[in-house]
Amino acid sequence: MSGLRRAAVGCLWLGLAASFLVQAGCAASAMRGGEGTENPDMDRPAMSVTLDRDDITYLVADYLKRLEASPFWQNSIQRAPEPPVVAIWPIQNATSQHLDDQMLTLLSSIETALVNTGSVRVVDRASQDSLIREIGIQQGAAYDPRTAQRMGRQLGAQYFFTGKVTSVDERLNNVRRVQYTLFLQVIEIETGQIRFQNEVSRSKALKG
Repeated sequence: MSGLRRAAVGCLWLGLAASFLVQAGCAASAMRGGEGTENPDMDRPAMSVTLDRDDITYLVADYLKRLEASPFWQNSIQRAPEPPVVAIWPIQNATSQHLDDQMLTLLSSIETALVNTGSVRVVDRASQDSLIREIGIQQGAAYDPRTAQRMGRQLGAQYFFTGKVTSVDERLNNVRRVQYTLFLQVIEIETGQIRFQNEVSRSKALKG
């Protein structure tokens, strides 16, 4: 191989190596976040105005705090001879957004929060979902007292948690703000009475 050809081949390899290094430097890198990692606060910053897991955690925790402080909880739940059985009716998505994943996370968070109080026995959602499909209730359907009584008897539940998530979407100049509200009721199945209800709100904004 002539010196000129060897030089050309060498330049080609140097060019390819340089290109590889540039691409490697620009390649996306994955990060692990959460407690016990080098990025414990990764989940804290908002990525959009959509409802996220941090928002759901806040909404459920705030609602539960108000519930446990209520006369209903103190008198009817804490003083019951044994922990009452409760079930969670499908929560309505009353926003204009597609929140299927968020609604599943919300239901799981409510279930977990109630179980962890140790004051109520919560019907497993898997068992409840089977009954919902059998009866023909759509996910996110509005609460129906007659259907609820039928489900309540089959589930052995005394109370249903039901409600909805709403949102108000506003824009001003280059700022968009979305205000989410979680509205939940506790309904006594046998009587149909609302024993407790409250709402908790969370706002998110996007500039630019």
